[in-house]
Amino acid sequence: MTGQATTPSSEPIAIERLTGTVLAVQANYYWVQLDPGSPIPATCATQRLLCLRRARLKKVGQQVAVGDRVVVVEPDWQGQRGAIEEVLPRRSWLDRPPVANVDRVLLVFALAEPTLDPHQLSRFLVKAESTGLAVTLCLNKRDLLSAADCQQWRDRLRNWGYDPLLISVYQKQGLQTLHEALSGQTTVVAGPSGVGKSSTIGALIGTDLRTAAVSGKLARGRHTTRHVELFELPDGGLLADTPGFNQPQLTCGPAAIPALFPEIQQRLAIAPCRYGDCRHHNEPDCAVRGDWERYPFYLELLEEAIDYEAAQERQRQTESSFKRKIQRDGREVLEPRLNSKRFRRTSRRLQHQAIEETDDL
Repeated sequence: MTGQATTPSSEPIAIERLTGTVLAVQANYYWVQLDPGSPIPATCATQRLLCLRRARLKKVGQQVAVGDRVVVVEPDWQGQRGAIEEVLPRRSWLDRPPVANVDRVLLVFALAEPTLDPHQLSRFLVKAESTGLAVTLCLNKRDLLSAADCQQWRDRLRNWGYDPLLISVYQKQGLQTLHEALSGQTTVVAGPSGVGKSSTIGALIGTDLRTAAVSGKLARGRHTTRHVELFELPDGGLLADTPGFNQPQLTCGPAAIPALFPEIQQRLAIAPCRYGDCRHHNEPDCAVRGDWERYPFYLELLEEAIDYEAAQERQRQTESSFKRKIQRDGREVLEPRLNSKRFRRTSRRLQHQAIEETDDL
């Protein structure tokens, strides 16, 4: 009789599988926050484990990103380490920066220092809308403007289709309303540098984050966040701090642009355009063209999207003219595809066959 040898009174040991959320990624290491209720020994003082990715995930090209829900095995409670065996299905995905399972985009701008630029704000709003997630607009440093100026900005942005939350981290104004808007959700925080993103996150989570002063020469903030990281909110929910950047790039075709403007959607809900594929430019009987503030910006983005689509088509055509070849050192290079009729010699076997067929005739 054959079978698995066991010691007397022993039982099969089950592999301990835990689930959690990736809070941060640094090089090849992943900080995972285990779910509440996980079977953690009483001697372990934390629910966070520093994990590696299993080699199997690397082989299949499975990326592990901040926000991913993962299965952790082989926990070393004393060393506070583990291994990520599986990445659970994602409900949403952002590729720049890579964050998984996000519910909302919190766009943070400053009313002053640096001065609020409507053109830059519009770019960030359009990029946020392109994610397909809910968008919350937060304007910091309201203490630097008068009540009348703050109300003017609020009314102006409502005409854009947004109801902004005006806060002051310095004077702790409006933070409770922001808490309530983000509670129980995973939110990615975006916005230009120097507007107080890290200070806002610090005020929400109750911890001071590393910040830097606004550059006086450039009149904009220095970059302070170097990598994506999730922070827990006291009332439930997670915040993803992202590296600051000043001009987000739009990567979509012209057909997708109208859906990124709430003003256009409001107008189309009242009266549709004559043509279903209307670009709201020079088409007759267009319900969108008119005297609304961001219409010139819409036309600007439309031209950018047309140029982007043309560039993508040129790239596809260029790639079809090349073939990928792996060098001995593992590098991948592109080589032009040769026209066999012009650049390649006919094999001698085919030449002999042609001669024999001619002789038979």
